[in-house]
Amino acid sequence: MSDFTEFVLHNWLLFLALFAILGMLIGGEILRKMRGVSTLDAPSALRLINDQDAVIVDIRDAGDYKEGHIPQARHLPFSALQERLGELKVKDQPIIVYCRTGAASQSACVLLKKNGFANVHSLKGGLPSWLDAHLPISRKKS
Repeated sequence: MSDFTEFVLHNWLLFLALFAILGMLIGGEILRKMRGVSTLDAPSALRLINDQDAVIVDIRDAGDYKEGHIPQARHLPFSALQERLGELKVKDQPIIVYCRTGAASQSACVLLKKNGFANVHSLKGGLPSWLDAHLPISRKKS
């Protein structure tokens, strides 16, 4: 045990970084739960799209959207989401929001929930998780 204590004392900065990272990971999950944001993996999102005709919202910028997006995704950039909420006339349908990594989509989900959209989900991992599941993308403007 004294070897471990000595190791910790000599590498205190390493342990400080470890606890900071763990705190951020745990804090992020707690914050997500407190906000009431549901996350879906790509196969679950696809099931929701097929079974309940979920609406897909891409909040990335125009350049990223043109490079490729989920088929039938509506492009509502995060920077303009508040002003363009009126374009989403589907308060009863499930909405799946995605971004590049999954972080910004959680904030967008909170915004949608505050504006009366009840059934809102964030795509966990963003578009890369969709691609990792070998699901199709489109380069056509929807």
